[in-house]
Amino acid sequence: MGGWISMPIKKYFSVLMALFLFFNISAASAYAEPVEEARELIKEYYVEELPEWVLAKPSIKEMVRYLDMYSVYMSAEEFADFTNAIEQQLVGIGVILEESEKGIRIMSIIPEGPAAAAGLRPGDILVKADGTSLAGESVQTAISLISGKENTSVTLTYINSETESLQTVTVPRKVIQLPNVEARMLGGNIGYIRLNSFAMNASKDITAAIQKLGPANGWIFDITNNGGGYVSAAQETAGFFPGVTKAFQLRYKGDEAQVYHAIRQPAGFTSPVHLLINENSASASEMVSASVKEQKGAVLYGQNTFGKGSMQSLFTLSDQSVLKLTTAKFFSPKGSPVHEIGVAPDIETAAGDELFISHRDQLISGLKGYRKFPTLKDVPVTKTFTVKMNAGMQWDSLKKGDVQLIELGGSETAVEVNITDEKTIKIVPQKPLDSKGKYLLVIHPNWTGKNDRKMNEGIYLEVTVQ
Repeated sequence: MGGWISMPIKKYFSVLMALFLFFNISAASAYAEPVEEARELIKEYYVEELPEWVLAKPSIKEMVRYLDMYSVYMSAEEFADFTNAIEQQLVGIGVILEESEKGIRIMSIIPEGPAAAAGLRPGDILVKADGTSLAGESVQTAISLISGKENTSVTLTYINSETESLQTVTVPRKVIQLPNVEARMLGGNIGYIRLNSFAMNASKDITAAIQKLGPANGWIFDITNNGGGYVSAAQETAGFFPGVTKAFQLRYKGDEAQVYHAIRQPAGFTSPVHLLINENSASASEMVSASVKEQKGAVLYGQNTFGKGSMQSLFTLSDQSVLKLTTAKFFSPKGSPVHEIGVAPDIETAAGDELFISHRDQLISGLKGYRKFPTLKDVPVTKTFTVKMNAGMQWDSLKKGDVQLIELGGSETAVEVNITDEKTIKIVPQKPLDSKGKYLLVIHPNWTGKNDRKMNEGIYLEVTVQ
């Protein structure tokens, strides 16, 4: 849950130069056995002083058992799986599943993945995997039957969602690269970027997303459920935020502290910026959160973060196994602790409401001088909005865009404005509202009264849907 972060050991590098450092012990060590190599590494680099009886343990796993929970000894295969997870890579067929009465339903398919190439589509229901029935089974059971090693295959029997016919297809399992950065323009021209992992190319992907979305009235950067990644990715990501010049402080064995600067990026967020966090934002996510909060580079929305304030480094042993070792603890640039404390948001929200509230606040911040009307709660999905004024209006001066219905966390919903009489208009959404959705209805003051006087204030109100 806590994720991990790694960086070059300070003894060899004075700045963060790489994403992680492999110490190739086979080329530099006089020891023949990995256990002796590991013992010396733990003794020299582990962040805490250890009693001799720990270092005297006869195996690496026994020594590691007495270290912190983030220090781990991995085989070469386990390490490959570990780094694939950081880089958002997995072996599979590329489907997202949910339980169904008849089997396991495909909710969505990763574009250009094996399932898509085999002709599977969202809505298809998987009923067998290699001859084993999936009827009544959990998604977890289905995943265990469908997943497997790279370059093997699984034969799936499924109900075609279009024809209702029973079909069979054999699908290869391949390495699938999940998108690490998701980006879209929300209603009101608010740029939204989600980072799933502090992976090797995170800063390049974020830069591309900012440039693709173009100028925005505000930005929302989402690192909820982001368990961390590389220290250097955190250092680079801090450089996207306005006014943020320092990334974090590291303290090594002996409490020696060193502050690292944020790395300025070719494209950056322009104010206002919101940063979304939650209890599963950990490690490198907390590095960025602590730095941005302290330097007021963004307003933090969500819940207190996980509280993993330690850094791990990677050491490759002579047999190609890997020792992941906690070598430092990190703090905010000014020294505020993170470990077992986390980072508190500026504005606390209920879990799952981070984006809705952030988007709402971004929109309302651009409506200075507008009058807030009471919230409409639990309206039907077919709701038509009626606006009635006290005096006669020249509604014909209303133009497209003067009336906006924006789904919070989503895009603008097209509406038709119908004039009932000189005091009344009806606002008709052009598609049903989303059930349980939240919206902001805005009427900009771009029309005039019968006396040719321009309106001096707009209006807005919040809407929740049944």
